[in-house]
Amino acid sequence: MKPASARLRPGDVVAFLGPSLPAEEARRLAPCRVLPPARAGDLLAVLPARPLAIALVDGLFDTVPSVWPREVLAALDAGVAVFGGASMGALRAAELAAHGVVGVGRVFGWYRDGVIDDDGEVALLHGRAEDGFRPFTLPLVQVRAALEEARGAGELGPSAARAVLAAAAAIPYTQRTWPAVLRDARLAPAERARLAERLPRAPDVKRADAEACLLAAAAFARARRQGAPPPPRPAGGPPPAHLRRTRLARAATLLPGGAEVPSGEVLAALARRPDARRLAADGLRRAALAALARSMGLAAEEAETAEAERAWLRRAGVRTSRRAAFLAACGLDDGAARRLCEDLALEARLLGMAERAVPDGPSWEEGLALAARLGGAWVEEAQRLVAPPAKPRHRARRRTP
Repeated sequence: MKPASARLRPGDVVAFLGPSLPAEEARRLAPCRVLPPARAGDLLAVLPARPLAIALVDGLFDTVPSVWPREVLAALDAGVAVFGGASMGALRAAELAAHGVVGVGRVFGWYRDGVIDDDGEVALLHGRAEDGFRPFTLPLVQVRAALEEARGAGELGPSAARAVLAAAAAIPYTQRTWPAVLRDARLAPAERARLAERLPRAPDVKRADAEACLLAAAAFARARRQGAPPPPRPAGGPPPAHLRRTRLARAATLLPGGAEVPSGEVLAALARRPDARRLAADGLRRAALAALARSMGLAAEEAETAEAERAWLRRAGVRTSRRAAFLAACGLDDGAARRLCEDLALEARLLGMAERAVPDGPSWEEGLALAARLGGAWVEEAQRLVAPPAKPRHRARRRTP
């Protein structure tokens, strides 16, 4: 079988970028879909589109909740590789490297090795999207990088480097600039003037790391296009409630033809339907039974989960070749779809053992009778049993003259 084409599609790589790397330059490096700095829920929102890799670079810190580690793991669970570097991405990659997130660059290395451990090291004040996220202040990691370069070139002694770093760390990230750092550093006037010429010209460490992160993500996506396997799924149980609910609100619903609808809007429309209460009650029963099964220590086998999915697709009239499009139209990525089918498998398992699952549990016949009485099938069958059998209808014979 011929390997798939290595040519990347723009949606194969999703890059969350802001002040670390301009979008136009990112697209020149590799075909990618560029999104603004990530906040909580943003990774979940892109998963139904099935990118092959995510380059997590910039993220928001103070103004809104930042990207949750569990949503990064949800991306891996959906078969999407995650590369992190430069800023928020470096922080999350260091936290989650053991789970399969790939860290890239010097800033990631500093977090991984314990040189730095505060998320404020990468924080800076920057402009809005219409300003190109132009940076206004100086991240502490850039001070470290500039000092390392100057020391490596023999232009800075250890005591002066400590003085500059201490001054930079004492300034809030919203006010930190090179003039402010050098003003507050305990340096001789001549050395201050010399460093004011040298340090601000140091290469931008976050930019270099962002470029490397994007190129690593693109290289992985090309390998996937050539037939390489997806990243390993992280270990762990089902996602917590806050992640499930955020995914429900934020994940995109992708319809055939390319239309995209936020799943939160679909959910609001469903809530206005006349049968909303019935739909919710049916879904809650299924979810509650699956949760009860898990609380009893039951786990769905892969074969059970796969069969539950096949049965679902058959009932929906969906061919195997249309599976991905159908799931995207349901606002589901592969990881979320697998969790749904695990619930279906656990529900079936629990129903099959209902008589033993709880003390004095109900039998299959009791379940059948309850549903039939509530839905009217009981009366229908009873009436059919007492009704006289219908007389067969005979066709009149035609006489021939």
